[in-house]
Amino acid sequence: MYEVTKFGGEGKRLEDYREIIGDEALETIKEKAENLKGKSFIHVNSTSFGGGVAEILHNLVPLMKDVGIDARWFVIEGTNEFFNVTKSFHNALQGNKELRLTEEMKKLYLETNKKNAEDFDLTPFDYILIHDPQPAPLIEFYEKRQPWIWRCHIDLSDPNMEFWKFLRQFVEKYDRYIFHMEEYVQEDLDREKVVIMPPSIDPLSEKNMELSESEILRTLERFDVDPDRPIITQVARFDPWKGVFDVIDVYRKVKEKIPEVQLLLVGVMAHDDPEGWIYFEKTLRKIGEDYDVKVLTNLTGVHAREVNAFQRASDVILQMSIREGFGLTVTEAMWKEKPVVGRAVGGIKLQIVDGKTGFLVKDVNEAVEKTLYLLEHKDIAQEMGKNAKERVKENFIITKHLERYLDLLNSF
Repeated sequence: MYEVTKFGGEGKRLEDYREIIGDEALETIKEKAENLKGKSFIHVNSTSFGGGVAEILHNLVPLMKDVGIDARWFVIEGTNEFFNVTKSFHNALQGNKELRLTEEMKKLYLETNKKNAEDFDLTPFDYILIHDPQPAPLIEFYEKRQPWIWRCHIDLSDPNMEFWKFLRQFVEKYDRYIFHMEEYVQEDLDREKVVIMPPSIDPLSEKNMELSESEILRTLERFDVDPDRPIITQVARFDPWKGVFDVIDVYRKVKEKIPEVQLLLVGVMAHDDPEGWIYFEKTLRKIGEDYDVKVLTNLTGVHAREVNAFQRASDVILQMSIREGFGLTVTEAMWKEKPVVGRAVGGIKLQIVDGKTGFLVKDVNEAVEKTLYLLEHKDIAQEMGKNAKERVKENFIITKHLERYLDLLNSF
């Protein structure tokens, strides 16, 4: 286990958000933090880079420090075999019923967590928050002296019960469990311990801050994207749940009507996702030699600022996930006043107000219809984008997230 000491959001201050959230909201957060000053609070997850959890923590931990909490972030370590096992957990918990949990998988999962627990003593901290299944068993290997909280960032609406029953024996020992949505809460958990808390984006991070028109154009030029032709974009990991193949199908059908359209598939190859390489290769095969499709990743110099530019340059953002714990890429696009066409699953349903901030769809054909509509009705797309930003501001930005954490810690 190692500590993350360099943050993308280094030096962030609550005061920086006054103009966005207003005086009253800012003072409320300060008041709620008063009782927690000097308290130590530790986050533990499985990667410091790639994916929504790491992105949130890079910005949230510095903000927690700014309001007086001694917040720290630790990352568990493991072999590729361990992360293959935890990826199976991820896929099974999101609904893959064909996967089987073997004794060897259980053994590696528990032994890796035990070794991480031996590496670092968590007991001196006042509050401990464990993110997702990878480090969930850590609670087994410590003498519990403080509140332990488990946060689930994945879609648990229809899990493979073999995996869930195994995981539950650790989860039920926690003092609180956080889920993004009510429908993810399993019936066999103690309802009094359940907390519903959506995640957030940071409007001042490199991925979401305002960019000049000239910077956006320079970024498009660097990656050979034509700013004068329509752009459809999906930002997502290369993952079986993200619906990337459906996105390519949507693009091809839209191209029949609007031949000049371009597609950007923007993704990060994360450290804790060995399976990502398999889907990355499958994606390239499906695209073939269509040079109007660009696959853009951190491997070719695409980082937070470039993602920001691609989203801002897009006419329509797609999110065709089959399962989606929340979908922060939807939130990011909405903050940038972009209409999102998203499959009506998981956290996407929580964000998009159908017909007002974007469109919720069931399948490829509906997505084609709504994408064409937005490309052909620019004024309506613009109006939806404005509504979308307002929805994010009210519900899904980092200061609201911080406030919800303060409420949770104060409840102890």
